[in-house]
Amino acid sequence: MTSAPQSQPAPTRPTSRDVARAAGVSQATVSLVLGDKWRGRVSEATAERVRHAAHELGYQPNLAARSLRLGRTRTALLVVPALTNEFFARVYTGAAAVAAEHGFGVVLYPSPEGTGPARDPFASARASLDGVIASSMAAGALDVLRGAGLPLVMLDSDPADTGVAARVNLDIADGMRQVAEHLLALGHRRFVHLASAVDTWTFAVRARALHDTLGAVPGTSVRTVPAPLDVQAGREGAEHALGSSGPRPTAIVCDDDILAAGACKAARRLGLRVPDDLSVTGFDDLALATAVEPELTTVQLPAEQVGERGMAALLAVLDGRPAEPGSLPVHLVARGSSAPPSADGLRS
Repeated sequence: MTSAPQSQPAPTRPTSRDVARAAGVSQATVSLVLGDKWRGRVSEATAERVRHAAHELGYQPNLAARSLRLGRTRTALLVVPALTNEFFARVYTGAAAVAAEHGFGVVLYPSPEGTGPARDPFASARASLDGVIASSMAAGALDVLRGAGLPLVMLDSDPADTGVAARVNLDIADGMRQVAEHLLALGHRRFVHLASAVDTWTFAVRARALHDTLGAVPGTSVRTVPAPLDVQAGREGAEHALGSSGPRPTAIVCDDDILAAGACKAARRLGLRVPDDLSVTGFDDLALATAVEPELTTVQLPAEQVGERGMAALLAVLDGRPAEPGSLPVHLVARGSSAPPSADGLRS
């Protein structure tokens, strides 16, 4: 008679004590390093030794237990005005990547009112979240969520807004100055500003920078035509501006690439060639910018880096550290949609 085979005991899961023993440090040091709170407390060499030991042992922290100890959910809410704009998808990608490195998750929430007041998507935001990141909105639109006492990190937003834990901005004004200076250097003096009809800080900054830069050069004129952020509205706005009486503009400066695509359609419908008869510029450098023909001269915004910096800022706030200061630089990408005005255009 043979005896039944004995079942093998399940392998034990490595603990922080095992990591501490392998690295020759205390459990408290392991907690500091793996919780990314070691800077200024332990050396870089010690932190690397702990990370190496954890990797070799296959140690994974028990995030559920850690959350209970800390009173945290390890979840951030990213509020955006819309899901239809590629910029916000890229912001989310950047935020989620940094969050994942720190055992956090990011919930993406398109505000039902666009840039207007955002509702609390949870029965209790305080119980469900550790913090909120909001992109391209006014801080006042987040009052309901701020009322939960959660730290709020604002992206691409008005520096004058108060009650914000941290802020990550792009140098939007410099981007529009680069556009204006590029067109002025080409010889343009008659402009249309195809402006977003959305009332937010980022578009107000674009308008102010454009008008200030053009206004400093004698002999320039600029007419503002507001339009909702879609291709058809951009086409209609540009057609109206180009069909008006008086000298025809030689350049249309658009608040984003979507409006610029509409302006290019308007030019074709009116028998104008871009850039021979009319230069068109965008802003954002979306995938659309290289899908149209000619490709758009536009301002490239590092959207993923905005998301990365935003999530890093929230993590810093939660850990009681200062967030990284300073605005992110942007730069002009000159493509085929801008050129010197034709001799006919200058005379018309």
